[in-house]
Amino acid sequence: MPERKAIESWLTDMDGVLVHEGVPVPGAPEFVNRMKTSGKPFLILTNNSIYTPRDLQARLTRMGFDVPEQSIWTAALATAQFLADQRPGGTAYVIGEAGLTTAMHAAGYVLTEFDPDYVVLGETRTYSFEQITKAIRLIGGGARFICTNPDATGPSNEGALPAAGSVAAMISKATGVDPYFVGKPNPMMMRSALNTIEAHSESTAMIGDRMDTDILCGLEAGLETILVLTGISTRVEAERYPFRPSRIVNSVADLIAEI
Repeated sequence: MPERKAIESWLTDMDGVLVHEGVPVPGAPEFVNRMKTSGKPFLILTNNSIYTPRDLQARLTRMGFDVPEQSIWTAALATAQFLADQRPGGTAYVIGEAGLTTAMHAAGYVLTEFDPDYVVLGETRTYSFEQITKAIRLIGGGARFICTNPDATGPSNEGALPAAGSVAAMISKATGVDPYFVGKPNPMMMRSALNTIEAHSESTAMIGDRMDTDILCGLEAGLETILVLTGISTRVEAERYPFRPSRIVNSVADLIAEI
């Protein structure tokens, strides 16, 4: 791999990198503390749009992490920022929870079901047939279709749950309109994160546990990419992809000395 500039800022996925099945990855709290004390800009990223950064901060605090609220970047925040840039002061019909609706309000959007500029689909624990029907009719009437992330399933204690990508596919089938996905693996997620911490791609690393989202997204955004083996993708699976991470490490604990 060509030699890159020294890492001056860090982006890291949360689930599978810092936390696995509700438990901190060994060494992850120390890794986050080292990032904080180093003074280097960093963000913790998640495609989950259900929670606000404050919700996620509280969740991480309970698990022993000391993370500032402003160091958490969600697909909901990236989506709201994207829409504010595209059509400032617009209107949207939103299917989602507090993480998404709060971000949309903060971006200056009016949430309405009457002739909105956009239908915005995010994650929710309770997808409603009534809401999905309303979204289909609004898109059929001319509303633009946005989805926070393409994940087809999400985890739960009982097993996999349908996530935003699956519901988006249903709406697309009914309308013939595909959504624009803002979250990973769209490099838009990386670009918005970089802009938030005023970082440059050539001196930023992205740490992730999934080749098809984290690593692909970081690669397309021009970042150094580091695959950790504490989540989804294994070393063997990584070799099957037509692209490669900059490097593979066992966990973020192996990166503490580099910060």
